[in-house]
Amino acid sequence: MNRTELIIATAIVLFIAFLMGWFAHWLVHRFVRVGQGEMNDLDTMAQQLHEAEEERDQAIAYYQHREAEMTTQSNQTEAELRAAMDGLREARQEAEELRAYIERMNAG
Repeated sequence: MNRTELIIATAIVLFIAFLMGWFAHWLVHRFVRVGQGEMNDLDTMAQQLHEAEEERDQAIAYYQHREAEMTTQSNQTEAELRAAMDGLREARQEAEELRAYIERMNAG
């Protein structure tokens, strides 16, 4: 086999490989092609997904706002409780002082 025959044989083999690759590509795209009905379904699913994400974001914002309100209300309730406990402590102390005063007056 001389040089010219080798070049021609190599060219033929490469051309056949190219044709087989092109045919395989054509087959794959023929079977994988997406139809119009499937595209409509994909568009519908994408729209539903977008709406679901918006609803999720709104729900998250609502719960964050609600959590902030509840935290504020809890802090206010705790402050009121501390004030009531302080007032009760002062009233008990004053009542104890009055009892002691009355006992001293009755004893003295």
